[in-house]
Amino acid sequence: MNFQLQKDIFISFFRAGMLGYGGGPATIPLVHKEVVDTYKWMDDEEFSDVLAIGNTLPGPIMTKMAGYIGYRVGGYTGMTNALAATILPTVVIMIALISFLVSFRDSPIVEGMTNSIAPVVGVMLFMLAFNFLRSSKKDLGWGLAIGLGVVSLIAFELVGLHPAILIGAIIIYALVKKTPSKQTKEGES
Repeated sequence: MNFQLQKDIFISFFRAGMLGYGGGPATIPLVHKEVVDTYKWMDDEEFSDVLAIGNTLPGPIMTKMAGYIGYRVGGYTGMTNALAATILPTVVIMIALISFLVSFRDSPIVEGMTNSIAPVVGVMLFMLAFNFLRSSKKDLGWGLAIGLGVVSLIAFELVGLHPAILIGAIIIYALVKKTPSKQTKEGES
């Protein structure tokens, strides 16, 4: 067993879990930073695939991503390690601090902290979405990538379509859409 790898898996998911104030969506950019930028276990395309699959499955996104990435990088031990690093510290801190936080929940300081963090999380999510849009340009081209984004935004915000239906429709589109084979692309070059 590679103890250094297991230590890196634990540290990366521990950091993302501890710094991801606000839950799953806030942790995604942090996991991306650790997995893609710091340790280079995946590239942007692989990470976006893991994120897309994780979003289609029920349950918390962080644990699904930790389990898969931990398994992919370090086998069953890596999966267990990543899940433990994601879940245990949060549970311990939550149990230890729950009574303390309940007594101060109406405090202007706590409200100010919560209100201050929200824009930072929004910017982190925007940057992640922008990076995914930029990387999808390679496979889809700007027109189709932006078109799918606009159609998704309209379906989600204006029509009120449930995100699961929207994700399912895009997956079906991707499966049905004919893509040119590698030989055709190379022949045109």
